[in-house]
Amino acid sequence: MKHYRCSLAALVVLGMTMGAAQAAALPTDAVFAADSFWYTPIPREVELNPNSDAYVQEFLRQKKAYYGNVNLNTRAYSSPVYVVGPDVAGKDVTEWDCQKKKFKDKDLAEQWRAVPIPDFAEAAEGSDAEMTIYQPSSDTMWEFWQARKTDDGWQACWGGRMSKVSRSDGVFPKHYGTTGTSLPFIGGQITAEELQRGEIRHVIGIALVDAEHFSIKSWPAHRSDGYNPQRKPNQIPEGTRFRLDPTVDVDKLKLHPIARTIARAAQRYGFVVWDKAGAISLRLQNPKSTTAGGGSDPYPALFKGKGSNAILDGIPWDRLQFLPNDYGKP
Repeated sequence: MKHYRCSLAALVVLGMTMGAAQAAALPTDAVFAADSFWYTPIPREVELNPNSDAYVQEFLRQKKAYYGNVNLNTRAYSSPVYVVGPDVAGKDVTEWDCQKKKFKDKDLAEQWRAVPIPDFAEAAEGSDAEMTIYQPSSDTMWEFWQARKTDDGWQACWGGRMSKVSRSDGVFPKHYGTTGTSLPFIGGQITAEELQRGEIRHVIGIALVDAEHFSIKSWPAHRSDGYNPQRKPNQIPEGTRFRLDPTVDVDKLKLHPIARTIARAAQRYGFVVWDKAGAISLRLQNPKSTTAGGGSDPYPALFKGKGSNAILDGIPWDRLQFLPNDYGKP
């Protein structure tokens, strides 16, 4: 039985709200192909997952069990993105065996040849030490997990290269890429420029703590690092899409400006489960994207004295709506 939720009056209000937020375009509005799922709004009236209500309760359980909030990652467990020009010299990045697999991936070695890493680049803080290099002139992007700079050059434990980025569907091929699903950071991270504009024009990546077993996933995920050995019911598969109910009047909520911007994007584009983490969390583009090159950290001014674990307080997480498995799959 089809499961729809939305009212005509609410659609009109939502349309007016969205229409009012017209501003200058940003590079993150269109990194991948125009028809990528990252940039495709969810129709106001849409069939929901038959397990949507149970998934909402599971989301709320995790939120309560793990620190009682939805966090915004900045300096750790979020990737700096270094956008480089054609004149940056290429450096080979080697794979190091942080997981003690006792073998290396030959294809990955080829993907990591002549990567244009700027001299000032730094990986993220935290045990994941992520880093992204994006070169529009060659239409190529590289991601690294547990990246480190040694006396012999750059090394990383895993990641990948995406070629023909502007024509890509926005997912790393095969099992490559840094997130547990192969969904790239540059697609689902939120940038300071988007928050300053007051509008996010893409799906937002979200990490859960508990996810359905890796054998069960939803498009657009290419893989999953979910773990559910006891096969507990209602665990949310990685790759699952969900949104904030579009009938919620965000303007009437008492929200931090950042939360208001995120809530509106959550209604229009929704979230995608792209990874696991120690808490339910969204990734803001790491401020090292600018500070490593001598710029300033944009987040203190945007946060206005609020902690990253409290900014999203007030979003009605009990009004989430989960979409069917493989939603939007071509």
